[in-house]
Amino acid sequence: MGNKQTIFTQEQLDAYQDCTFFTRKEILRLFYRYRDLAPQLVPLDYTDKPAVTLPYELIGSMPELKDNPFRQRIAEVFSEHGDGNMTLDDFLDMFSVLSEMAPRDLKAYYAFKIYDFNNDDYICKSDLEKTVNKLTRNELTPEEVSLVCEKVIYEADADNDGKLSLEDFQHMIVRAPDFLSTFHIRI
Repeated sequence: MGNKQTIFTQEQLDAYQDCTFFTRKEILRLFYRYRDLAPQLVPLDYTDKPAVTLPYELIGSMPELKDNPFRQRIAEVFSEHGDGNMTLDDFLDMFSVLSEMAPRDLKAYYAFKIYDFNNDDYICKSDLEKTVNKLTRNELTPEEVSLVCEKVIYEADADNDGKLSLEDFQHMIVRAPDFLSTFHIRI
C-alpha cells in the first residue's frame, strides 16, 4: 500500500483524455512506448512536466514508422518545432490523429500538412512530385511522375490555380474510400 508509482497527476491524465482520442489506459501505454525509446532520458514521474524531447532518430526507428516513406515528414509535422524531435505531448498528438478514432477531417488536415513539403499551405506540383516519389520509392521516370502530378492537379484543383488548397485536398479525400484505413497507426 502507498508505494504505487505516480506517472501523471489526475489533472494531467484528464487533460490528455480531453485533448486526445485515448482512454487513460491507452495514454499510459503510449507513455511507456515513448519511455521505451529512451529510458535513460524519460523519467517515470511526469507530474512536474519535465522538459524531455526525444530526437527524430528514435521516433523514426519505431516499428510503427520505420517502414513508412513519410516517417520524417510525419515526425516534423507533429513536432512542436518542426524538426521531428518530439515531446511526450507531440507523441500523444501524433498517435491520436493517426488513431482509428480520429475524424476524417482531422486526418485530412494532417495528411495535407504532411504532403505540403514546402509549408506554403498548398500542395503544389513539387510537393506532389516528392509525394509520388516517396510512394513509389523513386521507381517512376520523371515523365511518369510529372504525368501523375498533372493528372492529380487536373482532377482535384477546383479553382484552377495549379495547386491544391486544403479544401481541394479534403474534397479529393472524400472520394478516396480507403483513406481512413491507410492513414492510421494501431497502438
